[in-house]
Amino acid sequence: MSGARARAWRLAGALCGLVVVLDQAAKALVEANLLPGESVEVLGPLEIVLSHNTGVAFGLASGGGAGLVVLVGLALAVVAYLFSRDPTRWGMWVAAGLLAGGALGNLADRIRADAVTDYIQIGAWPAFNLADVAVTCGVILLALSYLREGGSR
Repeated sequence: MSGARARAWRLAGALCGLVVVLDQAAKALVEANLLPGESVEVLGPLEIVLSHNTGVAFGLASGGGAGLVVLVGLALAVVAYLFSRDPTRWGMWVAAGLLAGGALGNLADRIRADAVTDYIQIGAWPAFNLADVAVTCGVILLALSYLREGGSR
């Protein structure tokens, strides 16, 4: 493996680990200080609230159970495949690290508690968490990576 490819894998792995650690730490902090449904105003429409969902990002597909775990596993496999094809592509290691870290952060909740802990509430938008933000940003960056270079390098 070339130096650039190896570096991309290390950076993606480090970012993935950082996302998981920050996500799990934030969830533990909220769980320790708030009761379910309790909220704290932060600024304007932004609140910290403790809620749990059995869906995927932003509470979508609630109640999916084992099927969701399989779906997340398949999505991670696709990301790993795309990343392995060209880890040095513009933005790819960041996208892969964010996607994997976010997916693993929420998967850890689902395995541990059969529900994902959400804590960020903005207006009427469904509550979400740092892992959801990482997944969303990772998908956007992955799409931009392929759009920027026309899908090939």
